[in-house]
Amino acid sequence: MEEKITLSVIKADVGGLCGHTLAPDELLDTCEYVLEEAIDEFLIDYYVTRCGDDIDLIMTHKLGTDNENIHGLAWKAFEEATEVAKELKLYGAGQDLLAEGFTGNVKGMGPGCAEMEFVERPSEPVIVFCCDKTDPTAFNMPFYKMFADPFHTAGLVYDKSMTGGFKFDVLDMYGNKQITLKTPEESYSLLALIGNLEKYAVKRVFRAKDNEIAAIASSEKLNYIAGKYVGKDDPVAIVRAQSGMPAVGEVLEAFATPHLVPGWMRGCHWGPLMPVGEDDARPSRFDGPPRIMALGFQLSEGRLVGPNDLFADISFNNARQKALDMADMIRSMGPFQPHRLPEAMMEYTSVPQILEALKDRFVDTEKVKKLEKTRERGDME
Repeated sequence: MEEKITLSVIKADVGGLCGHTLAPDELLDTCEYVLEEAIDEFLIDYYVTRCGDDIDLIMTHKLGTDNENIHGLAWKAFEEATEVAKELKLYGAGQDLLAEGFTGNVKGMGPGCAEMEFVERPSEPVIVFCCDKTDPTAFNMPFYKMFADPFHTAGLVYDKSMTGGFKFDVLDMYGNKQITLKTPEESYSLLALIGNLEKYAVKRVFRAKDNEIAAIASSEKLNYIAGKYVGKDDPVAIVRAQSGMPAVGEVLEAFATPHLVPGWMRGCHWGPLMPVGEDDARPSRFDGPPRIMALGFQLSEGRLVGPNDLFADISFNNARQKALDMADMIRSMGPFQPHRLPEAMMEYTSVPQILEALKDRFVDTEKVKKLEKTRERGDME
């Protein structure tokens, strides 16, 4: 039996340089030091990067998903980076570490996590996506385009290895339930769910003919875990490309037309997801707009060859300009919907608290009518 490789991407915001804009080099250096010590003991290879104020740990190993040693290693890296963040008095030091200590798995403790285990193909290109200022539903539309839309991914029509379609694991983020839907047969049912960004997120995608893992996104909801607003979830995702999966160009094309995602300032607004290279993944305007970067790697017996900074390509300049134009338009709405998220999506921000404080001041409309009639009689006298 062929040996499997595990690719783990674990992220956390443990401190920002001047607000929520950037995780400084000192934090990345600290994480790299921790991971370097684990080479050969736990890890085959690693790459540390940042998207805005989030640190992203990209790691390969042979220990499988949800492994305590790997998750504990990531937690240790984030804890030590938090201590540096506190020394530097960075903003929101340790804000994504919602537990006092590590308990075996980072899931439910604040950090986001996307992992997949597979046997390396003769050529194994993978793309790691890192986001800032948005939540897991940011991947709903792109995943659908990549794996279910033949107008987008030509391979669904031309490539025999993909014509059987793909299976989507859809997570009910608040109901702690999951459903699997197969395309193309259940495409409409899939869209009925994942078009609702308030509740449903695509967690995994599998190739239908052999259940080979194709994509996965983190689905942790910080607000739901913490019970209050502590920052946006800023998801990560892994997509395998080529050789029976969508081509690299088909995967990336899903971001050529920006779409609106929840997040942005205080996690309270819709905003365009803008594809950027690593150097431009430092959102500042209104703490945004939401960003996504794509790092392409070749796996070679677990070694991470790369990365190729895929969205740094000038062919995405138009997408960036469209995103900026969309940002101008929707920002003009200020606190009015549709720029502002509906109340259910701002569940743990200050808006529900304001409404709670005002609830006793709402008066029944029948009482208002009686008061108005009393005033009218008084005016006539």
